[in-house]
Amino acid sequence: MTHEPVNPQMFDKDKFEKDRIGAHEIAAWLRRHPNFLQQFPDLALSLVVPREQGPAASLASYQLDILRDKNRELSRRLHELFGNAQENERLAVRTHQLTLALMKQDNAADTVRAMAASLAEDFNGDLVRIVLFAAVPGLSDTAGEGSEWLQTLAEADARLSPFRDCLKDGEPICGRLQPEKNALLYGLRAEDVQSSALLPLPGVGLIAVGSRDPNRFFPGMGTLFLRMMGEAFAAAMGRFDG
Repeated sequence: MTHEPVNPQMFDKDKFEKDRIGAHEIAAWLRRHPNFLQQFPDLALSLVVPREQGPAASLASYQLDILRDKNRELSRRLHELFGNAQENERLAVRTHQLTLALMKQDNAADTVRAMAASLAEDFNGDLVRIVLFAAVPGLSDTAGEGSEWLQTLAEADARLSPFRDCLKDGEPICGRLQPEKNALLYGLRAEDVQSSALLPLPGVGLIAVGSRDPNRFFPGMGTLFLRMMGEAFAAAMGRFDG
């Protein structure tokens, strides 16, 4: 099929101005007919696409650049997904190991110690704090264990009022805690803590891992493994009730 050139003498300028198609209409039409340029390869080669930087490029070159950008983005996302998968696998193994360690303990005191030790090692946090609602035989301030990382407070204690909502929900919290929460959990070290992972355990207590890094724990990060760790600890402590 041949396309005859337009005869300038037969060209009606007024009619063209009246019936002229707008750029948006042309773009919409081309989107509905993506194979249009296959019928007119000479047009595809002659189209010039402006770049954000540098000189204009041919359509083919422009499309190649787009494909390269997409490939780079896909490669980046694949690398990110692979990294997340590795981190999730590591956390799954750690959670399983923690559960086994808790189940192996013969008393509540050793269970609490095992929980604190595991969190300190696996979360790379700077401070681990545990608040229990009931005293645990074998753990006392006289032994020096309750002076920093362990506190025993009655569940109705007024000092726990900032935690009422999260204890009711039972959902882990990650990020920067309010000053009054930091003060109760970390005491004199409160100003050192820039981010925390907080595990509220209704009926049991609170567990917190604090970090000097403000980006170590952040809102929106996954809390599935934190929840599983908290549930494992609560179940392990439940063995020694009564």
